[in-house]
Amino acid sequence: MRTTIENKTRVELLNTILDAAKDGRLTDVPVSDIHHEVFNTDYFIIGRYQAEQWLIDNYGVFAAIDTIQEYEQMNFGEVNTKLGEAEHVCNMLVYILGEEILNDLQVISDNWDEDTTPEIIDELIKEIEEELN
Repeated sequence: MRTTIENKTRVELLNTILDAAKDGRLTDVPVSDIHHEVFNTDYFIIGRYQAEQWLIDNYGVFAAIDTIQEYEQMNFGEVNTKLGEAEHVCNMLVYILGEEILNDLQVISDNWDEDTTPEIIDELIKEIEEELN
């Protein structure tokens, strides 16, 4: 499953990954767990209104619900996200998009079975900053 990520959304999520890399949250984390650390240990958006606005501005509410349903059916065999709750929809969508973005990064695929090192974090920062520029 591939989603269409608008550039502004991709930039926002790349900056989220970049912030985590620069603030030390990814130190001593297996590369395969970077996605979990960045997109699953804290909420991306808190607040129903803020979540609704983010969905409207960045993806579309119904497109988000469709993406979540397809992802969860394919990966879990059932849909678990509370689709009537904007925060749940927004945060699950960001989880899915974050996974896709990280999987597209060369440094992630090249080091998947490794623990992060300062060199890997530096490569991650460099790759993201190059994409952002």
